[in-house]
Amino acid sequence: MPVKKQAVDKVRKQLAGLCALGDLWWQGVWRDVQHMALTPMWRRWVAEVLLPLMYGQQQVARTRCPRRKAKLLQAFKAIHAAFETHPMPQQLAPGVLADWQAWAAERAKTLQRASSAVEGRNGYLSQMHHHHRGLPKRRSKVWTVVHHFDCRAPDGTTPASRFFRRAFPDLFETVLSQVGDLPRPRKRNQAMALSD
Repeated sequence: MPVKKQAVDKVRKQLAGLCALGDLWWQGVWRDVQHMALTPMWRRWVAEVLLPLMYGQQQVARTRCPRRKAKLLQAFKAIHAAFETHPMPQQLAPGVLADWQAWAAERAKTLQRASSAVEGRNGYLSQMHHHHRGLPKRRSKVWTVVHHFDCRAPDGTTPASRFFRRAFPDLFETVLSQVGDLPRPRKRNQAMALSD
């Protein structure tokens, strides 16, 4: 396969950002785990079984491409089997295990959000700039606000509400409340209107 230098260079540029975001995400995970004072065995279970299980569950639900979904489902089944047979979760009461799964699901959501800085909407914007089409600055700001405060996940939350962990007023209603009375249409001359 011929190497496409521009494509390889683009991927190399994105790798540093992805790695930095991944490192930041892991720091948040280990900070949470450190507060729980877990033994190394429990930490390994969290990193190698629980987090991949919850991340895989979210990715299988989100993926639309049938071929990719089949591959993800196969990987998810393998990690689910490892979870079911692992001795650690069997030592936990059902309520405690549910709390762990809720925590891991929340951490998996933040991992997906962290990677969105180099893919998705921002990746599309970088392509626009790369192809020298560009975007007017005001339009880019509007897209950013709409993305953060109006794009909703299946659970109804926005990226801003998940990141700041609080609710925000509806974007459309907020903008509409700032709009005053619209000007009335101009009155056309009757004679001109008839000639049209």
